[in-house]
Amino acid sequence: MSGNYYFVIVGHRDNPLFEMEFSGSGNREARKDDHRHLNQFIAHAALDLVDEQMLRTPNMYLKIVDKFNEWFVSAFVTASRQRFIMLHDIKNEDGIKNFFTEMYETYIKQVMNPFYELNSPIKSAAFEK
Repeated sequence: MSGNYYFVIVGHRDNPLFEMEFSGSGNREARKDDHRHLNQFIAHAALDLVDEQMLRTPNMYLKIVDKFNEWFVSAFVTASRQRFIMLHDIKNEDGIKNFFTEMYETYIKQVMNPFYELNSPIKSAAFEK
């Protein structure tokens, strides 16, 4: 996957549990950028569209739910109704679906941890990989 990406996990109270920026041309290390607030705004603005889509379809992967300028917004909803939001500037549906699936597996492992409290920020090295 090449291009720029912003990934966020949003909890039940519309609070960000985990966020990460990365570029696809390399590894998934967090990227510091001046557009961080804009990315947060776009992701938060798309939450209503994600909520509407998840009521219409039984699928967990909602594909592209919104577009803002050059950014596409893809979404994935977990069984517990946590929302995974991905902002990306290049269409790559198969790669994004695979990424969401991997992150969902990592998220399930995190939630199964008895020391993790639901809807609290995630601070785990497994999510940074």
